[in-house]
Order: sequence, then structure tokens, then C-alpha cells
Amino acid sequence: MPEQIIYTTNYSTTYGDLILGSINGKLCLCDWRYRKMRDKVDTRLKSFFNAEYNEELTPVVEDAIIQLNDYFNRKRTEFDIPLAFAGSDFQQSVWQALMSIPYGKTETYLGLSKQLGNEKAIRAVASANGANAISILVPCHRIIGSNGSLTGYAGGLRAKKQLLKLEGALVEDQLSLF
Repeated sequence: MPEQIIYTTNYSTTYGDLILGSINGKLCLCDWRYRKMRDKVDTRLKSFFNAEYNEELTPVVEDAIIQLNDYFNRKRTEFDIPLAFAGSDFQQSVWQALMSIPYGKTETYLGLSKQLGNEKAIRAVASANGANAISILVPCHRIIGSNGSLTGYAGGLRAKKQLLKLEGALVEDQLSLF
């Protein structure tokens, strides 16, 4: 029997629909509502926190929405929302490393693997990146292929491209201005 509650709220943006969730005053979910792994991510969060979902707006989610709106309107480049991660120690180390990638910059899976001290862990890093349940705040959209390609993204490649364009991280779009 679940002992806790993850309070969830749906949030629509011009980039796509998100589901936001909080537990114990921390954001644990900011994910694309219609991603392929929606059920798997939700099951992992519920199991990790021994919780069930209940739709209700909480103060931390309200703050997250304000900060996300500021981000989407180019008024914010960093977030200061308390986060609660649901994952293994390795996954959490990948998510922490993702948060060190600055706004407007990108990194490769290989670069992230090297940053974590194991360049052979590319597949594991990619898997942890894909399991990220706190999109945008934990900027998995900033990870690209070694050849510069936009690799998979839970929100879809269109959303990834739009987010990178918003941040000024797409060289091709910057060059097309001239």
C-alpha cells in the first residue's frame, strides 16, 4: 500500500504538454505527457517513493510553472526548484552531470561519459539520460550525438530542436540568420 502521494498537475506549453509532480515539497516530475515511456517512468516514480499519484497543484509545482514560463519567455536560464530524483546512484550521477551543462551549450554522450570518469559507459549514460523524469530542469535536451546530430528525446526531436533554438545552442540556426 502506497504510503506517500505524488501530487501531479498537467501543464501545456508551446513546446508540448508536460506533467509536473511533487513529493514532500520537491519536484520529482517534469516530463512529457505523451512520451513513449510514460507508463514506465510513472511506475518507477511510484515504486521508488512508495507513492500514488493524486492530481493537485502544490506550491513547488506552482513555482516550477512560474520558472518554466520565465524560461520559455527567455527571462530565465537557470532553475532553483528543489528536486527529488527517483533512480539508481548511477542515474542520479548522470542527472547531476546534466545540470552542469550551461544554458545555450550542448554536450555529447561521450563527453558526459568522460565527465563521469568512464568513457566506455556511453550506453549507460544514454539510458540514464532517457530515464530522466525531470526534463528541462535537468536538461537532457542539451545532449547531442558526437556527429552533432539531434539524437532521441522524450518530448520528440521537434521539441528538442525548439528548446535548443530557444537557448541559442543550434549553430545551424545561428548561421542561417546571416
